[in-house]
Amino acid sequence: MITMIAAAAENNALGKDNDLVWHLPDDFKRFKQLTTGHHIIMGRKTFESFPKLLPNRVHVVITRNKTYQPEGVVVVHTMEDALAITKDDPQPFIIGGGEIYTIGMQYADCIELTRVHGKFDADTFFPEIDLAHWEIENKEMHGADERHEYGFTYLTYKKK
Repeated sequence: MITMIAAAAENNALGKDNDLVWHLPDDFKRFKQLTTGHHIIMGRKTFESFPKLLPNRVHVVITRNKTYQPEGVVVVHTMEDALAITKDDPQPFIIGGGEIYTIGMQYADCIELTRVHGKFDADTFFPEIDLAHWEIENKEMHGADERHEYGFTYLTYKKK
């Protein structure tokens, strides 16, 4: 099962200037819990936004740059190549950014979306989820609190 995982605002904003526009510790914790032990597929800019490699995950980076080869990363040039690398993983995760999510939508079986309640100025966006092809399987609300400036909802979509 190929899963896309993202946190996107109500206007589908993902981030700006290669960074997130909110800080949600519980969402980070959920991301870590779901993706640990799996392959994580991402674009080069998403990879470069990390301060270091995420522990206990195989990093697969898609880039057009034929000479790009950071240490500790599997570099590929297409989504098909990325998915071929992950064939023995029962649940690889597509983790962004916007262009990679758009490409990944046709391959994904599941979307783990954290819908952040608010609209944000952004330069990167999550693609629209076509409800003719996707249905919500699970929904879990989380209000704003002392650690979370914004409320959010965990949504699990499955392809119909």
